[in-house]
Amino acid sequence: MKSNNILNPESGYTFRDLFDPLKLKLLTEDFYSYFEKKDKENFEEFRRYESAKGEGFTGLQISNVLINASVVLSDFLVKLFRLEAEQQKFFDEISYEKDILTFKKDFVQRRVFKKFKKEDLHSFDFVELDGYVQKLKQTVFADYDFAGDEEKYTAMFILELTELEKNYKWFYEGDKFAPENFTIPESILTRTKSILSNLRSVKIIKDEHTTDGKADLHSLKQILHVIEKWIFVKRFSDNNTKKWSSYFDPEKIDFSNLVRHENPDENFPELIQAPSDRHRARKGFKLTDPRMGKREVLNHIDYCMYCHDREKDSCSKGLNDRFGVRKKNPLGVVLDGCPLNEKISEMHIVRKKGFPLASLALVVIDNPNVPGTGHRICNDCMKSCIFQTQEPVNIPQAETNILTDVFKLPYGYEIYSLLTRWNPLNIKRQYELPYNGKKVLVVGMGPAGYTLSHYLLNEGFGVVGIDGLKIEKVHEKYTGVKDENGFVKFPEPVKYFYEEVEEDLDKRVLQGFGGVSEYGITVRWDKNFLTAIYINIARRENFRLYDGVRFGGTITVDDAWDLGFDHIAMASGAGKPTIIRMKNNLIRGIRKASDFLMALQLTGAAKDNNLANLQLRLPAVVIGGGLTAIDTATESLAYYPVQVLKALNKFEKISFQYGEDEFWKMYDEEEKEIMKTFIEHGKEIRSENENAKKEKRKPDLISLLNKWGGVTIAYRKRLADSPAYRLNHEEIIHGLDEGIKIAERLSPVEAVRNKYGAVEEMIFEIQDQITDPESGKDRLVNSGRFVTLKAASVMVAAGTSPNIVYEKEYPGTFRVDETKYSFKPYTVSINEKGHYLMIPSEDGDGAFFTSYQKNGKLISYYGDNHPKYAGNVVKAMASAKDGYEKISEIFSNELKSIDNNPASIEERKNEYRKFTGNLDKEFIATVEDVIRLTPTIVEVIVKAPLAAKKFCPGQFYRLQNYETTADRKNGINMTMEGLAMTGAWTDVAKGLLSMIVLEIGVTSRLVAYLKKGERVVVMGPTGTPTHIPKGETVLLAGGGLGNAVLFSIADAMKKNGNKVIYFAGYKNSSDVYKMDEVEAGTDQVIWSNDNGEMIEPRREQDLSFKGNIVQSMKAYADGELGNKLIDFGEVNRIIAIGSDRMMNAVKEARHTIFKDYLKEHVGIGSINSTMQCMMKEICAQCLQKHIDPVTGKETFVFSCLNQDQLLDEVDFKNLNERLKANSVLEKLSNVFLTYLLSEDGSGGNGIYVTEKTDSIMEGH
Repeated sequence: MKSNNILNPESGYTFRDLFDPLKLKLLTEDFYSYFEKKDKENFEEFRRYESAKGEGFTGLQISNVLINASVVLSDFLVKLFRLEAEQQKFFDEISYEKDILTFKKDFVQRRVFKKFKKEDLHSFDFVELDGYVQKLKQTVFADYDFAGDEEKYTAMFILELTELEKNYKWFYEGDKFAPENFTIPESILTRTKSILSNLRSVKIIKDEHTTDGKADLHSLKQILHVIEKWIFVKRFSDNNTKKWSSYFDPEKIDFSNLVRHENPDENFPELIQAPSDRHRARKGFKLTDPRMGKREVLNHIDYCMYCHDREKDSCSKGLNDRFGVRKKNPLGVVLDGCPLNEKISEMHIVRKKGFPLASLALVVIDNPNVPGTGHRICNDCMKSCIFQTQEPVNIPQAETNILTDVFKLPYGYEIYSLLTRWNPLNIKRQYELPYNGKKVLVVGMGPAGYTLSHYLLNEGFGVVGIDGLKIEKVHEKYTGVKDENGFVKFPEPVKYFYEEVEEDLDKRVLQGFGGVSEYGITVRWDKNFLTAIYINIARRENFRLYDGVRFGGTITVDDAWDLGFDHIAMASGAGKPTIIRMKNNLIRGIRKASDFLMALQLTGAAKDNNLANLQLRLPAVVIGGGLTAIDTATESLAYYPVQVLKALNKFEKISFQYGEDEFWKMYDEEEKEIMKTFIEHGKEIRSENENAKKEKRKPDLISLLNKWGGVTIAYRKRLADSPAYRLNHEEIIHGLDEGIKIAERLSPVEAVRNKYGAVEEMIFEIQDQITDPESGKDRLVNSGRFVTLKAASVMVAAGTSPNIVYEKEYPGTFRVDETKYSFKPYTVSINEKGHYLMIPSEDGDGAFFTSYQKNGKLISYYGDNHPKYAGNVVKAMASAKDGYEKISEIFSNELKSIDNNPASIEERKNEYRKFTGNLDKEFIATVEDVIRLTPTIVEVIVKAPLAAKKFCPGQFYRLQNYETTADRKNGINMTMEGLAMTGAWTDVAKGLLSMIVLEIGVTSRLVAYLKKGERVVVMGPTGTPTHIPKGETVLLAGGGLGNAVLFSIADAMKKNGNKVIYFAGYKNSSDVYKMDEVEAGTDQVIWSNDNGEMIEPRREQDLSFKGNIVQSMKAYADGELGNKLIDFGEVNRIIAIGSDRMMNAVKEARHTIFKDYLKEHVGIGSINSTMQCMMKEICAQCLQKHIDPVTGKETFVFSCLNQDQLLDEVDFKNLNERLKANSVLEKLSNVFLTYLLSEDGSGGNGIYVTEKTDSIMEGH
């Protein structure tokens, strides 16, 4: 087998053995034998440390034990993976870079920087100095490769001269460091004479030749004095030295001025931007930060003080004062250090010696998912660095560079992967344990979820991860493929990560795995690292991952127990975004930042080969002061050029094929204005790109974007008070460099509508800072002065709350802390009878359990669900690291007696395979059939047993296909955006679910192209089941596709003893479908249609009407249609489902046309808000404005949480406006799809656009 060959055959192991717990135990024993032979003394010390589990060892002793062992482990891995040549290169690299580090410390910092200041520059002539040094180099050091590596060879020649000077000074002037009775070595004398003689020959030295050693010392001093000045001036005069590590001069930290900026408008002092010399061109969505080079990283590692040797490594353990109390920095940030307590100082010291494998092994002890941390992710370690008044060591850069060093090795990824399952340095768990028979359901595959899964797998648990998002099945070659029999295709090893796995970020498959790491973090971070984590966990034998599964919808707590799970761990992340108070805060053009980032980074809107629609207009304003606000602003600025170029390209192709007159017919006046702006801006950007290419410069897109209004963050406090400034000021700097602006001390008051109802301006009240006379503290107050910002798009990033939506759906499941809006934390102890005792915890410290306890089953929670660990990726991981043992503890008594002989292990594994085989059948959704019902309506039937079983009338699903299996047309992926689909019918026995779609846009049209057997995402059911009363008279009003929703509702109403009268309205008679289903749950159906032949009723009691649905209701109420089974005065409940215009018409008619017909009743509409995640209170795209008809008070409802809303409270005008949020791009993509689908690429017979009418049935 090919994969067996990656290891040294002398080892006796194969690649497959590296995934076998019993083999890993043997590998540990082999390492011990190797260690003992190589270094018996340190081996014995390590075994003492291991046996004692670290008890009785000081921090320094532990560090030394691990450092010594890590170097031996590195040697062991080098031999196992046959990397001797590669390891030698690391040693050579350290040797090569040593001169630069010495030069930096001994010459640049101690001689140059101490001698000269910036104000001295005017007195130096760089041209003259450079001429002198160049002549010196050509004369004496001509064989040095200055062209290949100027910094290295500059360091070398200067160090040689300083070494000569030092010897002469020791002899002639004396020095405390000089050896006793020191004499100048002959080699030094000879070299000095040779150099000085050569320099005299070219007149660099003007004095006469002499045998006087003191004169030679004088000459050396003179030469070095000129070089000192040259080195100093070169820093400011030669652009080639900008990244020279030799010039590293840690800046002093001014906490009140961490972000250098300027004010571009003297009339608007609250506005700040980056100095123009710092603007950095960004183009699209490639990785924006290539990270430090190796030399820069080694410089920072050299800068580290290695404080572990004094037990002062605050970067890892936190910074305390002399009383042991945790310190805060001047911004009030508690300096807790790395949330994972990573061994940072130890990592640095072994990397400095040339052992990146040893460094990685040390890191993985505490941070097994290190690809998910590091540069541009976390900086807690830097905040707590011992250097508190000057620039800290850039630990995240070092950590990431160590990882990439290993990834670049042949099979380096496999070394990392192995270290997550087998790491002898990790005395808590040196190797993965065999499967113990216990099964844990981990809810959410973000940083907390995937990290917890890792730890539990190593403890021997079977882990099943679920996530509501779509997760693409990527790199199956390396993850392997499993079914009910285990691996049907075993993972192949990754030889070269950067050749086989890495993708350009603007072309990368949007995987969905990683939660907020995928959709919330931008391309400032290399998401190939997320792929590395995904492959590593997906290939674990006892791990299964099911996407499109909503906890509380597809599966409930009780379902999990019924399926056979032993524990549930919730890591479902952040929940409800904060809604800010301002007038018109939900008009079109305003959206939550979470909605924008998710749409951008999960749908593929920024990719050239994608049909997703995310409409953004400039100027844009982002409200908020956290990192999400920064990310939203930078990505808005980057997305706009991509968007308009894509729009321009589509426009040109469509217009060429169908004619420009035809193109513009599909747009109304507002849409024409927007599209014309996009075209105009697209042409300007294209022109700038072309000119820049001709002129061999970077395009200046920032100037164009600013001309069009740019992107401004508005924050209600001072910038220095913002979470971004206090915790991530580096990201503010990067954001400003990319061209965003920030306006501080602006409190939002009102969003101003344009003539079309969309936002065009934002009014803010300026906040003044005053000092409270009693407390002496500064605070902000309303000034009474207002400022207006132009804003065609507004994104709100005002924070989130923990996700407790399950408790809302199933009240009484968990106790909730109302003050923190989170689950109450509990610790658990086990009494002498083996029963669990739930102990409330005030601060949540060490408390990972919810209040849930039933039949010996418990539920724990992690990450952003847990207030103590909310806030960032690394804290989420820390919750898993700190909490996984608590799960192990509750099963400890049962697991003590577990039999780990091979036969017993295999028996348990067979049981687990059977278990997961059943889950495959329950969770995985595949297409069973696609049926065209009418020219524009399609039914898709999927096999999704659990999703079908859990359906209740009124609920819906999110349907998507996978990018990896979607068709491609002319290079474009036919990938569907999430489509809200109501269940039309279910067959629970067969596991079938029917959904019906009206083809009105790209995604709805792509449903028809799904293939039998194709795997799809059917996330749900979601929404709230429609309330089914008993003994009422119910009027159902269905408009077009809304009738598909009402099939199941009508049936449930009828079965529960209600009288059901059903008004089924259609735009055209050709739109009628599934009459059997309409009739099945009704006492009487009144069919109506605007156009075409009158619908022919099939039952004696049913009626028909030519006209819209409200007119049909009026005709029926007046008895004009005959056979009136139900009088409107009997109606207790009206449920209207259709287009927003249809439902609004029903709403209004109840208070006008039917005012005297209806008694007091309940009026419900199933609100068709725009939706994205549909996971309840996450992205907030579905927010719907309500107005209390009595008080006029505004409230907001998440429609995907509760789609059935009181008609009288729904603001249908607002709904209609928000439904047009992406209309320009949606129509454009719709036509472009027609162009792509034409057989020969010519576009077929014409533009596919739904006819516009004034019918209330429009859109349905």
